[in-house]
Amino acid sequence: MIQLKASRCVRSLSKESECNRCELICSTEAIVVGSNPLPSINFSACVGCGACDAVCPNEALSLDDFSTTDFFFSFMEDSDNLISCRKNVPCIAALNVENIISMALLKKEMVFDMGHCDECAIAHKCRPEIEKNYEEASYVLEAMQSGALIKLEDVKHEKESSGEESTSNRREFFSKVNLAGAIKAKQQFEKEIQKATDELVEHTLQKSDIALLKQKRITDRRKLFFTALKRVEKPEVYHIIEADELTFTSSKEINSETCTACQMCYRVCPSGALSSDIKNSKIEFDPFLCIKCHICHDVCVPEAIKLSSTYRVKEFFEPEVHSLIKFNVRRCDECNVIFSTNSDERLCYRCKAEEEEARALWGI
Repeated sequence: MIQLKASRCVRSLSKESECNRCELICSTEAIVVGSNPLPSINFSACVGCGACDAVCPNEALSLDDFSTTDFFFSFMEDSDNLISCRKNVPCIAALNVENIISMALLKKEMVFDMGHCDECAIAHKCRPEIEKNYEEASYVLEAMQSGALIKLEDVKHEKESSGEESTSNRREFFSKVNLAGAIKAKQQFEKEIQKATDELVEHTLQKSDIALLKQKRITDRRKLFFTALKRVEKPEVYHIIEADELTFTSSKEINSETCTACQMCYRVCPSGALSSDIKNSKIEFDPFLCIKCHICHDVCVPEAIKLSSTYRVKEFFEPEVHSLIKFNVRRCDECNVIFSTNSDERLCYRCKAEEEEARALWGI
């Protein structure tokens, strides 16, 4: 069953966010991004493929019974290099590009079992996503000068039959209810009720979520990516690759002529890739922390933030913080409050707004 962590959804950080990746990838239309800021989910329609989890930039979505982090470590311990929906994943589309690159770097060779896609009811959305992730991961691995290889093969792996008829999960659940597991049983019961309700369930921010909104966090998949990079040799030459080929990170530029020093971009950045100092005198950017959620672009009214056309592979192996822009720090002539600006303005934003309102009232 899919779960949404509201505080991690980039749409919760700003109503201006245009992110709807989970809705676009859902093969059963179980996820809908409508007038409500957060996605609504029809749990009855959800088939648990995990594709929405993979495309979510900030890991706001997750499956109850499958964790890509846990799978990463179990796959590393497995002598086999096969990834199949009939063996170890709900769907290969549940693996993000970062997950794929990280595992390929350490495993050296992986095989994606595409043999069941032809008869799969959700292949119309998931198969193109798997193929796209495969192409992107292969492109990045080649740019890293890694010898790691990923293959798409029609293996058609099948699970070994135990020869015994297994009872349904719901029947097994009700037969195992006891006092010791009452709390767990209650949670499972509530989930079963949600699964049986064929309607969209809206999500809202709770008080506990609001407290977490300002926290900057590095995604688990980025931590695994960093761990994998530390365990492989650095390439002899750091190539520059096309930024359009990367879906999970980016390089950025800021137009100093249009930037208004409003501070919104680095305040809403969920990973801390964009940051400033205590005086708000500059904006710095760490490409390795960027998750390409696009929210900084969505909240930038003058559209001063731009994506660079290229990305340096060096950022993967030798991360570097870049200074995008510096501001003038002054005291407001009206209220004496310190503020940052990208112009010769002598009034802070609040006093400037008050003066404009006063002029409008006076008719001048």
